[in-house]
Amino acid sequence: MNVLSKISEALPPSIDLPIAAGAAGAVVLSLTAFFLLQKRYRRKIKTQSSEKRDLLQKSIDGCIDAVLILSADRKIEYANIAMQKLLKLHGHYEGSTIEESIKVYVGKEWHTLNSLIDTRYRTLQEDTFSLPQTRLLMYGRNEMPANLLIDTIKEEGSTSPVWGIVSIHSLEEQQKREEAEYYHRLTHLPNQLKALQDINALNARLHLSNDRKTVLMLIDIDNLSVLRSILGLEQTNGMLKKFTLYLNELSEENHFTAYHTFYNNFLLIIENVDDLESIKLLAERIQKGLSTFYKLGGSKLYLSASIGMSVYPDNGPMIKLFDYAYKALAEAEKGGHGRTEFYISEIQTQEYDELVLYNDMHEGLEREEFEVYYQPIVDAKSHKIVSAEALIRWRHPKFGMIPPDLFIAVMEKTGFIVELGRFVLGEVLKQQKRWEVFSFNQVPVSINLSLIELETGVFVQNVEQQIAYHQANPNLIRFEITEGLAMQDKKHFALQFAALKKLGIDILLDDFGSGYTSYAYLKRFPASLIKIDKVLVDHVLANLDDQAIVKSIIDLGHSLRMKIVIEGIEDARMAELLAGYGCDYFQGYHFSRPLPVFEFQKMLR
Repeated sequence: MNVLSKISEALPPSIDLPIAAGAAGAVVLSLTAFFLLQKRYRRKIKTQSSEKRDLLQKSIDGCIDAVLILSADRKIEYANIAMQKLLKLHGHYEGSTIEESIKVYVGKEWHTLNSLIDTRYRTLQEDTFSLPQTRLLMYGRNEMPANLLIDTIKEEGSTSPVWGIVSIHSLEEQQKREEAEYYHRLTHLPNQLKALQDINALNARLHLSNDRKTVLMLIDIDNLSVLRSILGLEQTNGMLKKFTLYLNELSEENHFTAYHTFYNNFLLIIENVDDLESIKLLAERIQKGLSTFYKLGGSKLYLSASIGMSVYPDNGPMIKLFDYAYKALAEAEKGGHGRTEFYISEIQTQEYDELVLYNDMHEGLEREEFEVYYQPIVDAKSHKIVSAEALIRWRHPKFGMIPPDLFIAVMEKTGFIVELGRFVLGEVLKQQKRWEVFSFNQVPVSINLSLIELETGVFVQNVEQQIAYHQANPNLIRFEITEGLAMQDKKHFALQFAALKKLGIDILLDDFGSGYTSYAYLKRFPASLIKIDKVLVDHVLANLDDQAIVKSIIDLGHSLRMKIVIEGIEDARMAELLAGYGCDYFQGYHFSRPLPVFEFQKMLR
């Protein structure tokens, strides 16, 4: 007697289920639905003919879903043809058990199918246990998307399961159809159709919060048709595949989604952007990577890209950002190869000027639109946070997060930088006091100092008054002086630097290597730290001259008993090389981008 007959006899009489044949003569009937209907209508029908049971078995064997029936001790009683292939069952499989190597993805973890069935047997819940859109791992090698259903059959009045039913509906064909429709055939990245779908979903989600920006970055590899005529189709496709791998590596670090929209066009959707400066740096990094990573034979193939970007909410609704990114790309291509442009609407072009910014600065301070961010500086060997740089950010109610290089320039022209400097110092001192009160790991924080602040003649007095007011430790404050400012060999500047040192405040010489420092003057300058300019390390991995210059500056600083900070560290290889040269401290996006204070505090903890 087959297992279907056994199960049918074990249950009370059920309804006579109608059987219907399709156009191809195949009978499609869900085994799980069959038993559920038996349980539902078990009091209404009295008999089930053996002919229909045989037809039912043939229907289940012809079903595309994999169906398995287990006994109370979880031995295999029946498996349809699809399940036999899936579990690799051969010959007389009745009485065997499911292998432990079959796993199901549940709750962000892999569980064996056996353990899920065992849980189902022990809990004896009435409702069916189903896992739609899950994944199965078969024998540790093949991962399969699937819908999974587990149910139990019990005799009336019994609390123990007599049979268990496992049904698996493979989603591989559906996935293949989606990949054909929504993914680029060459690179397997999501295509433009998928990008538009994701943008629509993102638009619905972003209506809930406008706290952070979203950026669309459109990358067009320059002159690809000309390159194809030189390289040929196979080499060009290989280059596109390698660029795809490069974007996938960057996406893990920079948290964006990459799309391949057309043959030479790629789109990045970057969410949760705090600072557009970081996006500029990412675009620069992509340009540099593209220019060096591909080799043809023994020679490098120098590639470039035109990049257009649009920003939500600055440029308007999310659903228009794709079009705006194309407009920005068109502007970039007008200027020649390798250029990057942000989309600027006509309204912004007219209103986003210096006068508007200047008029809004005073009210911006009162409305608390300015915020101090902190970028960690880490030990070159241990990578532990040893200090931080305070960086000002302006979240304008109309323009969003304004790039610092834009508003700082306006502030220096108008003298507002003096008021902003007082604000930054006050915020940093207040924060240092909070960290002291709440027993945080306190680290020194450096603040950028401008020429205009020193020229007021009352800068040091203001610093001294604020330290006293906040009862802060002056040893935890540093001022960063640019190399150009340090070369202003004026007596009253030197007196102010000496007064700061007397208060216990360190001086850090910023942007070193970008100007024309007199080494004799450097010997007399009261700095205890030198920060090597980012320009000198941008190409340090590939340029031997840059390596020699950086190493010589490190050696020079150490000979003058100064510690060396290198900013602009973007990857582990760069950090490893420069640590080998004896650099003391690192700062850069490889370790962290500038963070709001609450996020920086998490790192301190």
